[in-house]
Amino acid sequence: MAPPPTLPRQRLRYTRILDVAAGFARKGLDSVVLSEVAARADVPLGTLYRYFPSPTQLMLALYRKQLAELHAATSPAAPKVGAGRSGRAAAANARGDVTANALVGVVMEIFHMRLMQPAVEQCLNRAVYTKDTDTTRLLRDIDSTAEKAVTAVSADAATSRVLLLTVTGLVQSVRCRRLSLFEAEEDLKKACFLLTSGRQTA
Repeated sequence: MAPPPTLPRQRLRYTRILDVAAGFARKGLDSVVLSEVAARADVPLGTLYRYFPSPTQLMLALYRKQLAELHAATSPAAPKVGAGRSGRAAAANARGDVTANALVGVVMEIFHMRLMQPAVEQCLNRAVYTKDTDTTRLLRDIDSTAEKAVTAVSADAATSRVLLLTVTGLVQSVRCRRLSLFEAEEDLKKACFLLTSGRQTA
């Protein structure tokens, strides 16, 4: 498996492959057909094989990328709100909007990781490992990283727990086809805004 590319055009292709693969991963490892991923990502099959010789390597690369993005969210830059004439109320509202939007981004990432987690678990069950990769550690790391990321953005452990439980419930609802992916994403956004606005008025 080739390392991630460094040239901008190649990186765009690489990222496009991973983004398309995420849609397949939600249905499990068996649904990840490299030729279909290449066609949807609009990249030559040979290019895809150069980076990801097997569906397992593609899934683990996708999971690692998402986990790295989640790790980055554990230390977000503090939002800067200008102190103009509008006073404290406007600053609080602006901070609330920034917090809610940041929460939506982090929680949505966790939600999509959890949706594709069965595909990663199937990689483990088939005992297929790639060199220098501890896939078991990757799976264990998601829970602690998710909690740290949500707590870092929300600055409230209770909010973090509620949102992670909400994610778990919505993932189950999507897998059981009680909710569409779109409905679950909309519910998750509402939960983030409700929890942050509730804290703001408290």
